[in-house]
Amino acid sequence: MSALEGASLNLDLTATTIFVALFLLVAWLGFVAARWRKADLNLLHEWGLGGRRFGTIVTWFLLGGDLYTAYTFIAVPALVFGKGAMGFFAVPYTILVYPILYLVFPRFWIIAHERGHLTAADFVGDRFGSRLLALAVAVTGILATMPYIALQLVGMEVVIGALGFPQGGLLSHAPLIIALLILAAFTRASGLRAPALIAIVKDLLIFITVIAAVVVIPAKLGGFSAIFAAVPQERLLLTPPGGESLGAYSAYATLALGSALALFLYPHSMTGVLSSSSGNVIRRNAALLSAYSFVLGLIALLGYMALAVGVDKDPAYAAGFGNFGPNFAVPALFLASFQSWFVGIAFAAIAIGALVPAAIMSIACASLFTRNIYREFVRPDCPKAEEARIAKIASLVVKLGAVVFVLTLPHVYAIELQLLGGIWIIQLLPPVLLGLYARSINAAALLVGWAAGIGTGTYMAATQGLASSIFPLAIFGVTIPGYAALYSVLINFLLAMCLSPIVDLLTRRSATSAAR
Repeated sequence: MSALEGASLNLDLTATTIFVALFLLVAWLGFVAARWRKADLNLLHEWGLGGRRFGTIVTWFLLGGDLYTAYTFIAVPALVFGKGAMGFFAVPYTILVYPILYLVFPRFWIIAHERGHLTAADFVGDRFGSRLLALAVAVTGILATMPYIALQLVGMEVVIGALGFPQGGLLSHAPLIIALLILAAFTRASGLRAPALIAIVKDLLIFITVIAAVVVIPAKLGGFSAIFAAVPQERLLLTPPGGESLGAYSAYATLALGSALALFLYPHSMTGVLSSSSGNVIRRNAALLSAYSFVLGLIALLGYMALAVGVDKDPAYAAGFGNFGPNFAVPALFLASFQSWFVGIAFAAIAIGALVPAAIMSIACASLFTRNIYREFVRPDCPKAEEARIAKIASLVVKLGAVVFVLTLPHVYAIELQLLGGIWIIQLLPPVLLGLYARSINAAALLVGWAAGIGTGTYMAATQGLASSIFPLAIFGVTIPGYAALYSVLINFLLAMCLSPIVDLLTRRSATSAAR
């Protein structure tokens, strides 16, 4: 059976066999990882951070596998396919993020290493002496990450559907459930070592897939000039400003900047940073990870290739687009362009690209729960072995919650919550950044700023029906459409900075009055 015939959603045996074989290979690697750099995995820093011993190369693969996920491979081309040039905002945003990584996070690593911090909430709570602020950081991180995990499973579900598994009923969910059980098993057994080792295979498969796509598909279509000629003109360029609105230009710029500021605040990104062996490893990766930005640009071009091929107009793929919408564009493109054996490799790369970040995200959420909720508020004197055991249980619960979410609720809910997650997670920027450079800021002021940022950002997204994170801010008669996360975190910063001296003054006066 050819890949094209398999696109009608009848099981493609060749592609499925290769897909399953590669999946079993990485599952085996996940269990073998428990013996890689062997240590006591009943200690949370060993299970959840790999003992902080990952060097430059392992950290490069780990962060790449962590940040460039299965949903990235599916969603970025899908956005270009559906919205055109706006989808390329992901490229400058990943370029902007690496100077931030270089300048800020080596200092974060040094402080965390000296003080024994395993999470961002540990760091914030210690720097500002506030359990409530640390709790706010932990809860925000968990809530922002949960839909992110669900979206990885959505990406996996798309490629499983594209292989030809029937949609609807228990049978359609069986591959995803099996994959989750395998993920849960090797994560519990090996901790962060498992995704670190698997990320090497995942990234190599992604590189092979992308390079093959940008060479073979343009050759079949007559070159990139033919591809761009086939794309509607309005999808090649951003809509220019007009009248009293900055239009798509401000939306594009604020999306790129806001996303860059938020990316390394996610718990899984923090976990990747803290697992490094030194601040110098982080600096080297700030330079080396730019290679992924180049690959991301190539991945985004797949959206234009799908438009040029016309996969959405082919009746063979109607069922796929009916089930998954624009997210089916990349699977349909590969089905239309390659033989079954390579489709199996490409789809395995995407599915494995879901396992790596899902594992890291669940570990990061488990560490936040254990360190900053369970140990801080439930059992402060819990032994280290119990701390690791609770984290392993919490990691399993997080995965189960994500898969139940994906299987029982429409995918649009996961997308909407991920939209809110980006707005929420950036509210951690003031306590983390100011904790590094301005410890005199008052914790109560930071809490007020955090609450205001969460509230205003959520309100902005709600006014758009949770369909978009772009809010049309009107100032002096000029409309500036922009990323709600960036607008809300500016409010957060302003309140924290302005209220801090006021709260300090009131606190000193209260203490003086009490002394009298």
